[in-house]
Amino acid sequence: MDSMTKCNHKSSEHLSDTFKPVFYQLDDVDDKKRLDFLLERNPDVMIFDTIYDQLFELVKIENAVKKLDDEQAEAEIRKHLDGRKYAEYGVWVFYPWSRRLVHLLDCEAFYKVRTNRNNCKITTGEQQVLSTKKVGIIGLSIGHAVAMTLATERSVGELRLADYDQIELSNLNRIQTSTHNLGMNKAVVAARAIAEIDPFIKVQVYRSGISEGSIDQFLTEGGKLDVLVEVCDGIDVKFMARHKAREYGIPVVMDTSDRGMIDIERFDMEPERPVFHGLLNDVDAGFSGNLTTEEKIELVGSIIDMSKISDRLKISMTQIGKTILSWPQLASSVALGGAITADSCRKILLGTNVKSGRYYVDIDQIIGV
Repeated sequence: MDSMTKCNHKSSEHLSDTFKPVFYQLDDVDDKKRLDFLLERNPDVMIFDTIYDQLFELVKIENAVKKLDDEQAEAEIRKHLDGRKYAEYGVWVFYPWSRRLVHLLDCEAFYKVRTNRNNCKITTGEQQVLSTKKVGIIGLSIGHAVAMTLATERSVGELRLADYDQIELSNLNRIQTSTHNLGMNKAVVAARAIAEIDPFIKVQVYRSGISEGSIDQFLTEGGKLDVLVEVCDGIDVKFMARHKAREYGIPVVMDTSDRGMIDIERFDMEPERPVFHGLLNDVDAGFSGNLTTEEKIELVGSIIDMSKISDRLKISMTQIGKTILSWPQLASSVALGGAITADSCRKILLGTNVKSGRYYVDIDQIIGV
Protein backbone atom coordinates (compact mmCIF):
# COMPACT_ATOMS: atom_id res chain seq x y z
CA MET A 1 0.00 0.00 0.00
CA ASP A 2 2.96 2.38 0.58
CA SER A 3 3.50 3.20 -3.09
CA MET A 4 -0.16 4.12 -3.43
CA THR A 5 -0.59 6.23 -0.32
CA LYS A 6 0.46 9.49 -1.99
CA CYS A 7 -1.52 8.62 -5.12
CA ASN A 8 -4.81 7.58 -3.52
CA HIS A 9 -7.81 9.78 -4.39
CA LYS A 10 -11.27 9.11 -2.97
CA SER A 11 -14.32 11.27 -3.35
CA SER A 12 -17.82 11.55 -1.93
CA GLU A 13 -18.78 14.56 -4.03
CA HIS A 14 -22.04 14.80 -5.92
CA LEU A 15 -21.76 13.04 -9.28
CA SER A 16 -22.22 16.24 -11.31
CA ASP A 17 -19.26 17.79 -9.47
CA THR A 18 -16.96 14.85 -8.93
CA PHE A 19 -13.72 14.71 -10.85
CA LYS A 20 -11.71 12.31 -8.68
CA PRO A 21 -11.58 8.60 -9.47
CA VAL A 22 -11.76 5.99 -6.71
CA PHE A 23 -8.90 3.51 -6.25
CA TYR A 24 -9.08 -0.14 -5.19
CA GLN A 25 -6.24 -2.58 -4.54
CA LEU A 26 -7.42 -6.17 -4.42
CA ASP A 27 -4.54 -7.36 -2.23
CA ASP A 28 -6.17 -5.21 0.46
CA VAL A 29 -9.11 -7.00 2.10
CA ASP A 30 -11.13 -3.85 2.74
CA ASP A 31 -10.58 -2.55 -0.80
CA LYS A 32 -11.69 -5.91 -2.22
CA LYS A 33 -14.87 -5.79 -0.15
CA ARG A 34 -15.61 -2.26 -1.28
CA LEU A 35 -15.10 -3.14 -4.94
CA ASP A 36 -17.23 -6.28 -4.64
CA PHE A 37 -19.97 -4.17 -3.08
CA LEU A 38 -19.70 -1.58 -5.88
CA LEU A 39 -20.04 -4.22 -8.60
CA GLU A 40 -22.86 -5.98 -6.81
CA ARG A 41 -24.86 -2.78 -6.47
CA ASN A 42 -23.97 -1.50 -9.95
CA PRO A 43 -24.12 -4.30 -12.54
CA ASP A 44 -23.92 -1.72 -15.35
CA VAL A 45 -20.30 -0.80 -14.51
CA MET A 46 -18.09 -1.31 -17.57
CA ILE A 47 -14.84 -3.16 -16.85
CA PHE A 48 -11.62 -2.61 -18.80
CA ASP A 49 -8.74 -4.94 -17.96
CA THR A 50 -5.58 -4.74 -20.08
CA ILE A 51 -3.17 -5.34 -17.21
CA TYR A 52 -1.33 -8.10 -19.09
CA ASP A 53 -0.55 -5.74 -21.99
CA GLN A 54 0.60 -3.05 -19.57
CA LEU A 55 2.86 -5.54 -17.76
CA PHE A 56 4.21 -6.66 -21.13
CA GLU A 57 5.20 -3.06 -21.87
CA LEU A 58 6.68 -2.64 -18.40
CA VAL A 59 9.00 -5.65 -18.57
CA LYS A 60 10.04 -4.74 -22.12
CA ILE A 61 11.00 -1.26 -20.91
CA GLU A 62 12.83 -2.59 -17.86
CA ASN A 63 14.79 -4.96 -20.09
CA ALA A 64 15.22 -2.74 -23.15
CA VAL A 65 18.84 -3.81 -23.77
CA LYS A 66 17.91 -7.52 -23.77
CA LYS A 67 15.21 -7.11 -26.46
CA LEU A 68 12.98 -9.77 -24.92
CA ASP A 69 11.04 -12.12 -27.14
CA ASP A 70 7.48 -13.05 -26.14
CA GLU A 71 8.54 -16.11 -24.15
CA GLN A 72 11.17 -14.17 -22.22
CA ALA A 73 8.68 -11.39 -21.58
CA GLU A 74 6.20 -13.93 -20.17
CA ALA A 75 8.89 -15.17 -17.81
CA GLU A 76 9.68 -11.62 -16.69
CA ILE A 77 5.99 -10.95 -16.06
CA ARG A 78 5.72 -14.05 -13.86
CA LYS A 79 8.83 -12.94 -12.00
CA HIS A 80 7.40 -9.46 -11.57
CA LEU A 81 4.07 -10.77 -10.26
CA ASP A 82 5.93 -12.85 -7.68
CA GLY A 83 3.03 -15.22 -7.10
CA ARG A 84 0.28 -12.62 -7.20
CA LYS A 85 -2.77 -13.12 -9.36
CA TYR A 86 -3.28 -10.68 -12.20
CA ALA A 87 -6.44 -9.30 -10.56
CA GLU A 88 -4.55 -8.59 -7.33
CA TYR A 89 -1.74 -6.74 -9.05
CA GLY A 90 -1.75 -2.98 -9.57
CA VAL A 91 -4.82 -0.85 -8.97
CA TRP A 92 -8.43 -0.78 -10.13
CA VAL A 93 -9.62 2.75 -10.89
CA PHE A 94 -13.33 3.59 -10.91
CA TYR A 95 -14.55 6.71 -12.74
CA PRO A 96 -17.98 7.51 -11.21
CA TRP A 97 -19.02 9.95 -13.97
CA SER A 98 -18.63 7.35 -16.75
CA ARG A 99 -19.16 4.18 -14.67
CA ARG A 100 -15.94 2.70 -16.01
CA LEU A 101 -13.65 0.47 -13.95
CA VAL A 102 -10.10 0.29 -15.34
CA HIS A 103 -7.28 -2.02 -14.23
CA LEU A 104 -3.93 -0.19 -14.24
CA LEU A 105 -0.34 -0.60 -13.16
CA ASP A 106 0.34 0.94 -9.76
CA CYS A 107 1.48 4.55 -9.52
CA GLU A 108 5.22 4.07 -9.99
CA ALA A 109 5.01 1.47 -12.77
CA PHE A 110 2.27 3.45 -14.55
CA TYR A 111 4.46 6.54 -14.41
CA LYS A 112 7.47 4.65 -15.76
CA VAL A 113 5.62 3.23 -18.75
CA ARG A 114 3.57 6.33 -19.55
CA THR A 115 6.58 8.66 -19.66
CA ASN A 116 8.97 6.22 -21.33
CA ARG A 117 8.60 7.79 -24.76
CA ASN A 118 9.41 11.22 -23.35
CA ASN A 119 13.02 10.06 -22.99
CA CYS A 120 15.39 11.62 -23.82
CA LYS A 121 13.56 14.77 -24.89
CA ILE A 122 12.80 14.98 -21.21
CA THR A 123 15.45 13.14 -19.20
CA THR A 124 14.60 10.84 -16.30
CA GLY A 125 16.02 13.38 -13.88
CA GLU A 126 13.99 16.19 -15.42
CA GLN A 127 10.87 14.02 -15.31
CA GLN A 128 11.39 13.52 -11.58
CA VAL A 129 11.76 17.28 -11.06
CA LEU A 130 8.59 18.00 -13.04
CA SER A 131 6.63 15.46 -10.98
CA THR A 132 7.13 17.72 -7.94
CA LYS A 133 5.93 20.93 -9.62
CA LYS A 134 2.62 22.76 -9.21
CA VAL A 135 0.93 24.76 -11.98
CA GLY A 136 -2.24 26.80 -11.61
CA ILE A 137 -4.47 27.66 -14.55
CA ILE A 138 -7.09 30.42 -14.42
CA GLY A 139 -9.52 30.13 -17.33
CA LEU A 140 -10.38 26.74 -18.82
CA SER A 141 -11.14 27.60 -22.43
CA ILE A 142 -7.61 28.22 -23.68
CA GLY A 143 -6.59 26.74 -20.34
CA HIS A 144 -8.19 23.40 -21.27
CA ALA A 145 -5.59 22.93 -24.01
CA VAL A 146 -2.79 23.99 -21.65
CA ALA A 147 -3.94 21.64 -18.89
CA MET A 148 -4.35 18.69 -21.23
CA THR A 149 -0.93 19.23 -22.80
CA LEU A 150 0.83 19.51 -19.45
CA ALA A 151 -0.97 16.43 -18.14
CA THR A 152 -0.51 14.34 -21.29
CA GLU A 153 3.19 15.19 -21.42
CA ARG A 154 3.39 14.66 -17.62
CA SER A 155 5.26 17.94 -17.18
CA VAL A 156 3.60 18.57 -13.83
CA GLY A 157 2.78 16.82 -10.57
CA GLU A 158 -0.15 18.99 -9.49
CA LEU A 159 -2.64 21.13 -11.38
CA ARG A 160 -5.00 23.72 -9.89
CA LEU A 161 -7.83 24.62 -12.26
CA ALA A 162 -10.08 27.64 -11.79
CA ASP A 163 -13.16 28.61 -13.80
CA TYR A 164 -16.71 29.48 -12.75
CA ASP A 165 -18.15 29.08 -16.25
CA GLN A 166 -19.94 26.15 -17.88
CA ILE A 167 -19.33 24.45 -21.21
CA GLU A 168 -21.59 26.00 -23.84
CA LEU A 169 -22.22 24.82 -27.38
CA SER A 170 -20.28 27.78 -28.80
CA ASN A 171 -17.23 26.65 -26.76
CA LEU A 172 -16.97 23.48 -28.83
CA ASN A 173 -15.24 25.34 -31.66
CA ARG A 174 -12.05 25.22 -29.56
CA ILE A 175 -12.49 23.06 -26.43
CA GLN A 176 -11.95 19.38 -27.19
CA THR A 177 -14.73 17.76 -25.22
CA SER A 178 -18.00 15.93 -25.83
CA THR A 179 -21.54 17.23 -26.21
CA HIS A 180 -22.60 15.32 -23.10
CA ASN A 181 -20.46 17.80 -21.13
CA LEU A 182 -22.60 20.78 -22.14
CA GLY A 183 -23.67 22.59 -18.99
CA MET A 184 -20.79 21.15 -16.93
CA ASN A 185 -18.27 23.35 -15.16
CA LYS A 186 -15.24 23.89 -17.41
CA ALA A 187 -12.71 23.13 -14.68
CA VAL A 188 -14.50 19.89 -13.72
CA VAL A 189 -14.60 18.81 -17.39
CA ALA A 190 -10.84 19.36 -17.71
CA ALA A 191 -10.13 17.59 -14.40
CA ARG A 192 -12.12 14.53 -15.51
CA ALA A 193 -10.30 14.39 -18.83
CA ILE A 194 -6.96 14.53 -17.00
CA ALA A 195 -8.01 11.75 -14.60
CA GLU A 196 -8.91 9.52 -17.53
CA ILE A 197 -5.40 9.99 -18.98
CA ASP A 198 -3.49 9.86 -15.69
CA PRO A 199 -5.42 9.31 -12.44
CA PHE A 200 -2.25 9.81 -10.40
CA ILE A 201 -1.80 13.52 -11.21
CA LYS A 202 -3.08 15.61 -8.33
CA VAL A 203 -5.83 17.97 -9.48
CA GLN A 204 -7.64 20.65 -7.51
CA VAL A 205 -10.67 22.43 -8.90
CA TYR A 206 -11.96 25.92 -8.08
CA ARG A 207 -15.49 25.80 -9.51
CA SER A 208 -16.27 29.37 -8.47
CA GLY A 209 -13.30 30.77 -10.33
CA ILE A 210 -10.92 33.23 -8.71
CA SER A 211 -11.84 36.14 -6.46
CA GLU A 212 -10.17 38.27 -3.82
CA GLY A 213 -11.33 35.69 -1.28
CA SER A 214 -9.76 32.71 -3.06
CA ILE A 215 -6.68 33.99 -4.89
CA ASP A 216 -4.26 33.50 -1.97
CA GLN A 217 -5.50 29.96 -1.38
CA PHE A 218 -5.23 29.16 -5.07
CA LEU A 219 -1.64 30.41 -5.26
CA THR A 220 -0.28 29.03 -1.98
CA GLU A 221 -2.39 26.41 -0.17
CA GLY A 222 -0.61 23.04 -0.12
CA GLY A 223 2.55 24.70 -1.39
CA LYS A 224 3.14 27.76 -3.54
CA LEU A 225 2.55 27.43 -7.26
CA ASP A 226 5.67 27.15 -9.40
CA VAL A 227 3.95 28.74 -12.41
CA LEU A 228 0.63 30.54 -12.89
CA VAL A 229 -1.04 30.32 -16.31
CA GLU A 230 -3.55 33.15 -16.65
CA VAL A 231 -5.88 32.80 -19.63
CA CYS A 232 -9.20 34.12 -18.35
CA ASP A 233 -11.55 36.76 -19.77
CA GLY A 234 -12.01 38.80 -16.59
CA ILE A 235 -9.91 41.97 -16.75
CA ASP A 236 -10.09 42.45 -12.98
CA VAL A 237 -8.89 38.88 -12.36
CA LYS A 238 -6.01 39.38 -14.80
CA PHE A 239 -4.76 42.34 -12.77
CA MET A 240 -5.42 40.82 -9.35
CA ALA A 241 -3.71 37.54 -10.28
CA ARG A 242 -0.58 39.32 -11.48
CA HIS A 243 -0.28 41.57 -8.47
CA LYS A 244 -0.68 38.57 -6.17
CA ALA A 245 1.71 36.44 -8.21
CA ARG A 246 4.30 39.20 -8.02
CA GLU A 247 3.78 39.39 -4.26
CA TYR A 248 4.47 35.65 -3.93
CA GLY A 249 7.24 35.54 -6.55
CA ILE A 250 5.35 33.30 -8.99
CA PRO A 251 6.04 33.57 -12.75
CA VAL A 252 3.00 34.19 -14.97
CA VAL A 253 2.44 32.88 -18.49
CA MET A 254 -0.41 34.08 -20.72
CA ASP A 255 -1.52 32.94 -24.18
CA THR A 256 -3.78 35.01 -26.44
CA SER A 257 -4.49 32.44 -29.23
CA ASP A 258 -3.64 35.07 -31.85
CA ARG A 259 -0.40 35.04 -33.85
CA GLY A 260 0.93 32.48 -31.39
CA MET A 261 1.58 35.26 -28.87
CA ILE A 262 2.86 34.19 -25.43
CA ASP A 263 3.36 36.66 -22.60
CA ILE A 264 5.87 35.76 -19.84
CA GLU A 265 6.37 37.71 -16.61
CA ARG A 266 9.16 36.31 -14.39
CA PHE A 267 8.05 37.73 -11.06
CA ASP A 268 10.14 35.00 -9.44
CA MET A 269 13.28 36.59 -10.87
CA GLU A 270 12.10 40.22 -11.03
CA PRO A 271 10.05 41.00 -7.90
CA GLU A 272 9.68 44.68 -8.84
CA ARG A 273 8.68 44.08 -12.45
CA PRO A 274 5.54 46.08 -13.46
CA VAL A 275 2.56 43.91 -14.42
CA PHE A 276 1.84 43.59 -18.13
CA HIS A 277 5.37 44.89 -18.79
CA GLY A 278 4.31 48.36 -17.60
CA LEU A 279 1.90 48.87 -20.49
CA LEU A 280 -0.84 50.03 -18.09
CA ASN A 281 0.92 51.98 -15.37
CA ASP A 282 -2.20 53.99 -14.57
CA VAL A 283 -4.22 50.88 -13.51
CA ASP A 284 -3.62 49.81 -9.91
CA ALA A 285 -4.02 46.52 -8.03
CA GLY A 286 -7.49 47.52 -6.79
CA PHE A 287 -8.90 47.76 -10.31
CA SER A 288 -12.54 46.61 -10.13
CA GLY A 289 -13.20 45.71 -13.76
CA ASN A 290 -16.65 47.33 -13.85
CA LEU A 291 -16.32 48.42 -17.44
CA THR A 292 -18.52 48.66 -20.50
CA THR A 293 -17.82 46.38 -23.46
CA GLU A 294 -16.15 49.27 -25.28
CA GLU A 295 -13.93 50.07 -22.28
CA LYS A 296 -12.94 46.41 -21.94
CA ILE A 297 -12.03 46.22 -25.62
CA GLU A 298 -9.93 49.37 -25.28
CA LEU A 299 -8.15 48.01 -22.19
CA VAL A 300 -7.53 44.60 -23.78
CA GLY A 301 -6.26 46.40 -26.86
CA SER A 302 -3.69 48.20 -24.73
CA ILE A 303 -2.61 44.94 -23.08
CA ILE A 304 -2.13 42.97 -26.30
CA ASP A 305 -0.99 45.96 -28.42
CA MET A 306 -3.56 46.44 -31.17
CA SER A 307 -0.84 47.33 -33.66
CA LYS A 308 0.52 43.77 -33.46
CA ILE A 309 -2.60 41.60 -33.51
CA SER A 310 -3.72 39.82 -36.68
CA ASP A 311 -5.88 41.71 -39.18
CA ARG A 312 -8.73 39.23 -38.72
CA LEU A 313 -8.71 39.70 -34.94
CA LYS A 314 -8.84 43.48 -35.43
CA ILE A 315 -11.97 43.06 -37.54
CA SER A 316 -13.46 40.60 -35.04
CA MET A 317 -12.96 42.96 -32.11
CA THR A 318 -15.09 45.60 -33.84
CA GLN A 319 -17.92 43.06 -33.98
CA ILE A 320 -18.00 42.11 -30.27
CA GLY A 321 -21.47 42.89 -28.97
CA LYS A 322 -22.74 43.25 -32.53
CA THR A 323 -22.42 40.06 -34.60
CA ILE A 324 -20.38 38.04 -32.07
CA LEU A 325 -20.76 37.77 -28.32
CA SER A 326 -17.18 37.46 -27.13
CA TRP A 327 -13.49 37.20 -27.95
CA PRO A 328 -13.06 35.02 -31.10
CA GLN A 329 -10.78 31.99 -30.94
CA LEU A 330 -10.00 29.09 -33.27
CA ALA A 331 -9.26 25.50 -32.27
CA SER A 332 -5.98 25.53 -34.22
CA SER A 333 -4.83 28.71 -32.46
CA VAL A 334 -5.88 27.40 -29.04
CA ALA A 335 -4.09 24.08 -29.67
CA LEU A 336 -0.95 25.97 -30.74
CA GLY A 337 -1.20 28.18 -27.67
CA GLY A 338 -1.64 25.15 -25.43
CA ALA A 339 1.53 23.64 -26.85
CA ILE A 340 3.61 26.84 -26.64
CA THR A 341 2.37 27.60 -23.12
CA ALA A 342 3.06 24.08 -21.89
CA ASP A 343 6.51 24.15 -23.46
CA SER A 344 7.25 27.53 -21.83
CA CYS A 345 6.03 26.27 -18.46
CA ARG A 346 8.22 23.18 -18.70
CA LYS A 347 11.27 25.29 -19.44
CA ILE A 348 10.55 27.59 -16.48
CA LEU A 349 9.91 24.61 -14.17
CA LEU A 350 13.24 23.06 -15.17
CA GLY A 351 15.18 26.27 -14.55
CA THR A 352 15.86 27.14 -18.20
CA ASN A 353 16.77 30.79 -18.71
CA VAL A 354 13.36 31.93 -19.95
CA LYS A 355 13.18 35.70 -19.83
CA SER A 356 10.21 37.98 -19.34
CA GLY A 357 8.78 39.28 -22.55
CA ARG A 358 6.30 38.84 -25.37
CA TYR A 359 6.97 36.14 -27.92
CA TYR A 360 5.30 35.23 -31.22
CA VAL A 361 5.11 31.88 -32.99
CA ASP A 362 3.12 33.26 -35.90
CA ILE A 363 2.15 30.47 -38.30
CA ASP A 364 1.05 32.97 -40.97
CA GLN A 365 4.49 34.55 -40.91
CA ILE A 366 6.33 31.23 -40.81
CA ILE A 367 4.33 29.31 -43.43
CA GLY A 368 2.41 32.04 -45.24
CA VAL A 369 -1.08 33.51 -45.34
